[in-house]
Amino acid sequence: MLTLGIIGAENSHSYNIAKTCNIDKSVPMRVPLIWGETAKFARHAAELGKIAGIVKDWRELTGKVDGIMIDHRHPAPHFEVARFFIEKRVPLFVDKPFTYRLRHGKELLDLARRKRVPICTFSSIPLQTAFQRFKKKLTKSGTIRAVNSTGPVDLKTKYGGIFFYGIHQVDGIVELLGTDVKSVFVHKHLPNGVATLLFRSGAVATINCIKEGGGFHWMADTDKGILTQAHEYVAEPYRSSARIIYNLLKTKKNPFARERMLAPVAILEALEKSIKTGRPAWVAEF
Repeated sequence: MLTLGIIGAENSHSYNIAKTCNIDKSVPMRVPLIWGETAKFARHAAELGKIAGIVKDWRELTGKVDGIMIDHRHPAPHFEVARFFIEKRVPLFVDKPFTYRLRHGKELLDLARRKRVPICTFSSIPLQTAFQRFKKKLTKSGTIRAVNSTGPVDLKTKYGGIFFYGIHQVDGIVELLGTDVKSVFVHKHLPNGVATLLFRSGAVATINCIKEGGGFHWMADTDKGILTQAHEYVAEPYRSSARIIYNLLKTKKNPFARERMLAPVAILEALEKSIKTGRPAWVAEF
């Protein structure tokens, strides 16, 4: 039975992954230990996820588990924590977004390659059944000329602005159209906004950032016409995520390519720049 330690208890993903492992027992992996940003957060997550132990310092997890899940609401702390455990050669899942800055993401993946440490990051939305069904339809529909997504995003949240929830839509668009985004622009209409992404392939994507959004929705223009898909929450939405983490720990192999993991961070960083300047922004090379 593999074990996973969790760092970060403020985000609901912490106790939901623990619940999937410890209560639902959907994968042969258990979460025995957690560290929280506050004692209250840690106790809350431990109770909901049936996590037996709480550590006062996240470094205490070294040597006590087979792998680590890093799960802060704001992505800024991810870099320091991930670098520490890569140096210790501990397999890592870094919850979305991977890092707050592209240079940090590149540095972590370079270090992980040198240390031969498996590390992955992803949004859970593209893993869901409805999204996968939509993607399968698109692969049979010829050229995808445009994708439009709608979902909850607070452009001014203290947890990183568009990074916090914008990652879900950005990750979904990358899953559908690829990583070759060349530039972005955000038209603010606070508290909401619309982001545009221009691809080198000629495809375009738009992201409707709705602060009080009720859910995710996807639409695509293809050779076979317009296809749409409303997001559907499955009964156990974290099962797919837990399986990927389990396989990472078991096989010691990265499930995603370097470019696939870095592209969303590069795009989000460009979107953040566009929000600040009011101008289009180029997506940095990754």
